[in-house]
Amino acid sequence: MGGAGGGTQDLPTPRALGAAAPDPPAHGSAGHACGSCALSTGGARLARMGLAPGRHDHVVVLAGNPNTGKSTVFNALTGLRQHVGNWSGKTVARAEGGFTYGDARYRVVDLPGTYSLLSTSADEDVARDALLFGRPDVVVVVVDATRLERNLPLVLQIRQITGRVVVALNLVDEARRHGITVDARHLTRELGVPVVPMAARRGEGLPDLLAAVAQVATTEDAPPPMRLVHRDRELEEAVATLADRVAAQFPGVPNTRWVALRLLEGDPGIEAAVRDGSLGELTRPGTMTGATVERAG
Repeated sequence: MGGAGGGTQDLPTPRALGAAAPDPPAHGSAGHACGSCALSTGGARLARMGLAPGRHDHVVVLAGNPNTGKSTVFNALTGLRQHVGNWSGKTVARAEGGFTYGDARYRVVDLPGTYSLLSTSADEDVARDALLFGRPDVVVVVVDATRLERNLPLVLQIRQITGRVVVALNLVDEARRHGITVDARHLTRELGVPVVPMAARRGEGLPDLLAAVAQVATTEDAPPPMRLVHRDRELEEAVATLADRVAAQFPGVPNTRWVALRLLEGDPGIEAAVRDGSLGELTRPGTMTGATVERAG
């Protein structure tokens, strides 16, 4: 994968699902897509697809702060074959689409833009619950290369939940225009997950993003969630004790340490889910609720 260094990787021309792939034009003809173009022929093929039950192999969710270009990334992946509705029991919009890449079909869910996973709004409730309980195969976190310090807190919060993360370092063209250079390779080492420089509105970096998503979706050896160890021994003991109690009461809850930290911080959404027992319901795979992401049967 060349995502961390921002290299170029061939991406074939998109086509609608079910449409016959046209014969590639001869080199030098007007229709030929050169190898340096964002959407070039050769290798695996990106095809935007509609949604149908049981027709996807992997679930990808897009997360990020507002105004990072997350919707542009979503549109680049899914084209116009999208479905917009509401999360169950919420007035928060849910946009979904799909694409095929290589031999796999991907379902893409665009989470609401949020600055934090600490529950202070309905949007943050949806984003947090989908990430923690939906168990997506890949989380693409879109960040703005010109405002990286503002976006990294959300990346770190998500990394505490899962290691199946790809960071889409978007708007690198704007960063270049302002004389800003981001060391994507260093970020990759520090975060332990692929960081892909891109300018989504121009298609720059999209091939590398697809390759990184495919790699993370298919790996069986994803990095573990980041664990931030607190220096206060009593706090660490409290987190460990509470995490054990959560695991005992709600078997199957992923990342009980993260749930314990949210309880200690007084997260009202997590507190309510523990009190009424719905925390256990959120962990059931294969259901479409306000929190979980349905996957193929």
